[in-house]
Amino acid sequence: MVFFYYLLLWILWFFAAILLLILSFSKTKYKNALKARFFLYKNLHQEKAQVHFHTCSLGETRSIKDLAKHFDSRISVITQTGFDEAKTFCKKVNFLAFEIFLPFWLKPCSVLVLFEAEYWLMLVFMAKLKGAKVLLINARIAEKSYKKYKRFAFFYRKIFSYIDEVFAQSKEDKERLEALGARSVVVFENIKLHNEICVSRKYSKLKQKLIIFASTHKAEEELLLENFSLKEDEKLIIAPRHPERFLELEKLLIEKRLEFNKFSSLNLKENDLNYEFKAQILLLDALGELVNFYAISDVVVLGGSFIPNIGGHNPIEAAFFNNSIISGKFIDNQKALFSQVENIIFCENISALDEKIHNIKDKASIKQKKDLNPLIKAIKEGIDARKSI
Repeated sequence: MVFFYYLLLWILWFFAAILLLILSFSKTKYKNALKARFFLYKNLHQEKAQVHFHTCSLGETRSIKDLAKHFDSRISVITQTGFDEAKTFCKKVNFLAFEIFLPFWLKPCSVLVLFEAEYWLMLVFMAKLKGAKVLLINARIAEKSYKKYKRFAFFYRKIFSYIDEVFAQSKEDKERLEALGARSVVVFENIKLHNEICVSRKYSKLKQKLIIFASTHKAEEELLLENFSLKEDEKLIIAPRHPERFLELEKLLIEKRLEFNKFSSLNLKENDLNYEFKAQILLLDALGELVNFYAISDVVVLGGSFIPNIGGHNPIEAAFFNNSIISGKFIDNQKALFSQVENIIFCENISALDEKIHNIKDKASIKQKKDLNPLIKAIKEGIDARKSI
C-alpha cells in the first residue's frame, strides 16, 4: 500500500506543482511555507536530533515548548506562524517537506512525536524504517470528523500500525482512535494546559470595563457586533484569529461607522493605554499581544465558537488571568480543554450575548493539572531503546 500511495503522491505533485508555485507568490501567508514544503526552497537540510516533534501551527507548536526543552529536539511545522513560534525556543526548525521528499529528506531520530491530528503516512513509515519510536500526543478526533475518518478507516489503520503509543485527550477520543486501529492508547489531559503563560508587556489597567472579542473568524465579528452594544464605561478590543484579516476587519469597522484605534498606530512607549486608547474600540492588528490584554481584561468572548465548522479555541490563557469568559456552543475541537476550565458561560442564543456580557460576574479558573512525566517517560524509553541497538 505504501508504494502505491507514494506513487500517487508523485502524480499529484506533478499536476499541482505549477498551481502551488503560483499560490506561493500570490498570498503572503503561503510565501515561505509552500516553497519550503513542496519545492524544498531553503529547506534542503534537516538537522539530526534525538527527538523529532511535528506540529501544525502556532498553538500546537507553543504547546510542546516545555516538552521539547527536555531533549535534544528538532521541530517540523506546516504553517509560517508555527515556524516563527518554534524558532523562539528551538534552533533546529524546518517546514515539513511534502511526503514525496521524505525518504531522502528525513534524518534519523530516536523518537518521532506527532501532535493531535498530524497523520502523515510517509512520515511515520520513514521514521519507523529508520528505527524510531513513534508517539502521537494530544490526539483527538472530533465527533463530526469521526464519520469522515471512518470512510477512510483502511488508510488510518495503516498509519496507526506504525504508531507505538497514543496519548488521547479524552475517553471519547480514545474509543474513536482505537476503532481506527490505534494501539496502546491512554487518556492524558490536553498538554496545552501546561503552556507557560506570561506577558511580554505589562499594560496599565483601563479605567473602563475591558471586553475582548478574541480569536474571531470571518463573519463572526459582524455577528458579535450586531448583538452587542457598548456602554459609556466599557471598551472593546477585537482580535481576529488570522493576521491576513486585519485589513478586512478594519474595512468592516469603517463600513459600520464605528470609531476605533488600531493597535499598530498607538504610541505605547510607557505602556499607558489609558492615554493612547482613546476610541471605544481597538483593532488588535498585531501577533503575540492578545495574552498581554488578557492580563488586564474583564470579559473575554472566545471566538471560533459562534459559527459552525471551526470548533472553538483554547480557553486556557484567558482563564489563567481569571477573566469572565463567554463562549458560543460550537466547541467540538476544544471540549477537552473546556472541561478543564470552571465557570465558562455558554451563549446558546446569540441574541443573549449583550445581556451576558453586561451582567456576567463569574470568573473562570483552571482546574488542577497533572505533570508531563508520563510523556517524558515515554520519550525517554524510546531514546534508551535506540541507544541499546
